[in-house]
Parts: sequence; C-alpha cells; structure tokens
Amino acid sequence: MAGHMECGGFVYDPTARKVGEYRGKAGPYAMLRPVGGGREWQADPEQVRPATPAERLSAGVRAANERASTAYEMSRPPVPVPDCVECAELAKERADARLRFDWSAETDANVLLRRHLRSTHPSPTEVRASQ
Repeated sequence: MAGHMECGGFVYDPTARKVGEYRGKAGPYAMLRPVGGGREWQADPEQVRPATPAERLSAGVRAANERASTAYEMSRPPVPVPDCVECAELAKERADARLRFDWSAETDANVLLRRHLRSTHPSPTEVRASQ
C-alpha cells in the first residue's frame, strides 16, 4: 500500500479477500484485525489498500449478523443428539437442575452440552471452517 497506514483504519486485503482494521506492523507484515473482533492476521503491506465505503459497510453488517446469530444461539438451550450417551447424561443433568430450580447447574449443563456438541457432533458449517 502506498503511503502511511493509520492504526484503526480499515483496509482491504485481497489475499484474504476481507476487510480488516490496521493494527500496526510486525516485521515485514501489516497486522489486520477482523471487523467486529477476532484473531489478527498478517498481510503483505504492499497488497492492502484502503477499504471502500461499501466494503466497510458490508464487513460491519456481516460482523453484526454474526454477533446476533451467536447471541440467538446462546439464548436457546442446546439440543442433544439422539442415541448419544453423553448427550443424554448432560440433558438429564440439565433436567434435574431445572427440577431443583438450580439455574446455575442448568447453565453449567448447557455449557457442557454445547462444548460436547461442538467437539463430538460438529455442524457441517464447523466442519467446513476447520478444513
């Protein structure tokens, strides 16, 4: 990129094909952070360019949609997979906690069930993202 990049400015990385917030330099690389937060990535400073208003808007909308989707998913209790012993045990712990009006234990069971679902029964989207 010709010229000086300002920390906090939004740039487009054509290699990653996404907009990022310029965070500074690390050796020969420009460090970029995804709009809305997340893991920084390295980019060739000669390749990045200032993001257009449309690119910035699109990246901001995508980040807002991801936050809303995550909040929605976390507000619903996870659904156990049929015929999975560990899912059934965690669902039973959750049900028992509800009967005792133990909201903390219910939340703990939900967290453990979500963790189990992600590690043992990943969704097709999670499988594609890890490849």
